[in-house]
Amino acid sequence: MLRTVTAGLDGSRESRAAAEWAAREAGLRGLPLEIVHVRKPVPQPGAQPPLLGAETRQQWSEQTAREAAEGLRLRHPGVEVHIGQVSGDPADALAEAAGNAEMLVLGSRGLGGLRGFVVGSVGLSVIAHADRPVVLVRALEVAADEHEPDPAGVPSAATPFLPVVLGLDVEHPDGTLIDFAFDAARRRGTPLRIVHGWNTPPYHAYGTPADPALHEALADAHAEALADAVRPWRHKHADVEVVEASRHGSAAVHVVDAARTASLVVVGRRVRDGRPGAHIGHVTHAVLHHSAAPVAVVPHR
Repeated sequence: MLRTVTAGLDGSRESRAAAEWAAREAGLRGLPLEIVHVRKPVPQPGAQPPLLGAETRQQWSEQTAREAAEGLRLRHPGVEVHIGQVSGDPADALAEAAGNAEMLVLGSRGLGGLRGFVVGSVGLSVIAHADRPVVLVRALEVAADEHEPDPAGVPSAATPFLPVVLGLDVEHPDGTLIDFAFDAARRRGTPLRIVHGWNTPPYHAYGTPADPALHEALADAHAEALADAVRPWRHKHADVEVVEASRHGSAAVHVVDAARTASLVVVGRRVRDGRPGAHIGHVTHAVLHHSAAPVAVVPHR
């Protein structure tokens, strides 16, 4: 069965930006795009119909989906666009829709003048429960944001893509996560920057005078661990340029910093069998809220 790139649409600015990003991604992957419209949308101010009875709301919902799909077909003529409808709890319905998709793309409101996300409860719930990659896109995200400026410094979608950034835990390097990041970089024809953050172990950090030689030895050990973890994928994806960055300090801070000049940030979510509920790691959670670039969360064992 051919998978799709699926985008959740509720009529908001952020969901429309997500649909545009999903259309571009569908074009890169040669896949159809499915716009999944969640019933009972929250209309934007000024877009709300005069009556909000059940029938009127449904008509408004269907019209929103049709108009969005028509616009996407015009702007992305090489992409096949379909419309789907989901009902029930939005988080549950979208997580279920993700199961039939190559990836699910959702919008998230930006932090005003700051480049980052406000991740709502629905988005976090979908990310925590979906068994396929979920991509979060800011409300004001446009194609030019993912590309290098042109020679005059003007934003352009005709220039090369900015690098893809992968936040990697070298103690648990999962193939699903790493393959996703390499594939994203290959499709964009751009380097993959792999970021690893590490901290001094407590038994070295406390009660021990500063020791530059020890710090250098730890830095070398972590850089070597990163190189060892990535080496099999370097050979597997020899056509992708790789830049490894092992840095002392918070992994979340280093990934967010790298996201300032990235076209896409890729992070993982470990699926833990036998544990109640679903969890998003603290690094992924921080990156979701503060990344300047779209964030792909890839579930893995």
